[in-house]
Amino acid sequence: MQTSSLSARDLDVIWHPYTQMQTAPAPIGIVRGQGALLFDEHNNEYIDATSSWWVNIHGHAHPHIAQQLAAQAMQLEHCIFAGYTHPPAVNLAERLLQILPDNQRRVFYSDNGSTAIEVALKMAIQYWDNKGTRKHKILAFKNAYHGDTFGAMSVSSRSVFTRVFDDLLFDVHFLDVPTAENISQIINIITALQPEDIAAFVFEPLLQGSGGMIMYDASAFEHLLQYCASKNILLIADEVMTGFGRTGKNFAMEYVHTQPDIICLSKGLTGGTMALGVTTSTAAVYEAFLSNDKLKTLFHGHSFTANPLACTAALASMDLFTDPACAINRQRIHEKHSAFLTELQAFSVIKNPRLLGTILAFEIITSNADGYTNTLADHLHRFFREKRIMLRPLGNTLYILPPYCITNEQLDQVYESIRELLQTI
Repeated sequence: MQTSSLSARDLDVIWHPYTQMQTAPAPIGIVRGQGALLFDEHNNEYIDATSSWWVNIHGHAHPHIAQQLAAQAMQLEHCIFAGYTHPPAVNLAERLLQILPDNQRRVFYSDNGSTAIEVALKMAIQYWDNKGTRKHKILAFKNAYHGDTFGAMSVSSRSVFTRVFDDLLFDVHFLDVPTAENISQIINIITALQPEDIAAFVFEPLLQGSGGMIMYDASAFEHLLQYCASKNILLIADEVMTGFGRTGKNFAMEYVHTQPDIICLSKGLTGGTMALGVTTSTAAVYEAFLSNDKLKTLFHGHSFTANPLACTAALASMDLFTDPACAINRQRIHEKHSAFLTELQAFSVIKNPRLLGTILAFEIITSNADGYTNTLADHLHRFFREKRIMLRPLGNTLYILPPYCITNEQLDQVYESIRELLQTI
């Protein structure tokens, strides 16, 4: 029988992500979840106010997802996806295409958000190669974050996440996020790059998550998308974080009219139950790979491509997501956040309070530069751990991004802890 705590045992064997293991406090051992709550090994409850890294949209241990998953596990747990298929993969692709922008026609499965981006980049570059055109230039936004694999790092802004690897990444042209004031300058920059040589533009629509919850203007963004589309630059929408209702609408691209050529999904796709990535494309992109020449094949895959259990979890999550109650909950959270946002504006220690859908964010003013490495993060993390509220700041950027099932009372607890922090900081 184990006598040491889960937390102590972890310290002997685990290497955690984004964690300086020498200085970080011991991890909290979580043993179960229910709704917006997580429970540690001593049965203390924590409000999951960031949806466990933005993935959980319906709450932990949701019975509908668990029941569907258990039933599928008794039927088929996995099957090679080259030359074979299965009901969960086909059913999920059909249902996704019903709610995505109507130009999307094909679904390619992978494992997570980073690999969904890798697939999209390979699709875009090989699309042009298959059509007999060499286009290798890529556009992305400054402060972008698209994942931690090498292709995803390449199209992410050079930062603490990429520093050691910068000279190994392929070149990308980074643009400011568009505003009414700078959109003409951005278009001039693209024009100078010779648009006929640009393969694709990859972007997080309206919200840059890891870059600091940066929210930007839809109308200027639409202008930029229209220009790129007119120059035959493929548009890759990274909806890994923004998809499935986070920004208020089902997908952030619904705030604009120009439709993307390729869409990347993960995180909320399975309701936060397990890993799954999806890259969807238009018919035109897909058809460029159809040929008697096998060299025009998209040579990409994963051992667990379209895993039946993951697809089943996504289908069960879709049941809940398309239920009208989900949209009602998202609107309720938005309204609660909106009222709290008004209150936040009275605090002189913060700046740039902002809101998009169910995501509320602001910066705490410090003497150091804003950003992920701001040392205030350690203090904030400790403060909220003691309050048993799971808020993981991005440097001095604090944000709330809860599961849609969070109750008003639980939100009020989160708000009260933030008030206390701001009154004492």
